[in-house]
Parts: sequence; C-alpha cells; structure tokens
Amino acid sequence: MSGTTIKLLQEFADYCAVNNKVISKNIANVGTQNYRSEKIVFKNLLNNNMIAKLRTTDDRQFGAVNQDSFPEYEIKEDQSRDNVSGVNNVDIDKQMASLAENTLNFKFASNRIKDYFDKIQMVIKGNV
Repeated sequence: MSGTTIKLLQEFADYCAVNNKVISKNIANVGTQNYRSEKIVFKNLLNNNMIAKLRTTDDRQFGAVNQDSFPEYEIKEDQSRDNVSGVNNVDIDKQMASLAENTLNFKFASNRIKDYFDKIQMVIKGNV
C-alpha cells in the first residue's frame, strides 16, 4: 500500500465522517415540519478526464487516481416536495440504510489505515 492509497483512504474516512453528520441530521429532523433532507453531492466525480488519470502496471489492476485529494463534494438540500414522513421529505428507511452503509465504509477505511500503520510499526521494531 502506498502513501497515495493511505491519503485516499484518509480522505474517504473524512468523507464518511461528514456523511455521518448529514445523515444523522436528517434522522434527527424526521419529525420537523418543512425540513428538507440533505445529501452530499460530488463535483466532477467520474468525469471523462478521470479515466486518463488512472495508472496501472497490469490490465487486471485498477489504478490509483493521480490527484492530491478525494473528489470535492458539497452538501445540498433535497428539493423534492414529497412528504415521505408526513411532515417533510425525510425517508427514515433510506436514511437508516445510508447510515448502515456509511458505517461499514468508515470501518473499512479505518481498518485498512490501521493495518498499514501496524505493518510499519512491525518493520520499525524488526518483527518482520
């Protein structure tokens, strides 16, 4: 695992933390009159130029993105007029499913980062 991979995992964990806050806010406001749910929207994710930024050494590999940080994102308010909960557009089932998925993603990223630093610690201590 390279430094670039760790940086991407770190950025992904940061994204998951922000996403958790957005989902939690939506869940907390499920009964708030006229509240509009929020979601994270990526800017320029998977645009045509992204394919050119991938680097591989073998046809079976999916290369690392050659950029300094995770794609930019912003928090947007959902403008749909559906009153899913009866008072606003928060669908509690979708929010709970998103929360579960986000939790798994965060655990994956943090475990991969931990494994990387555990291996570095083993090398430094000479336990290889």
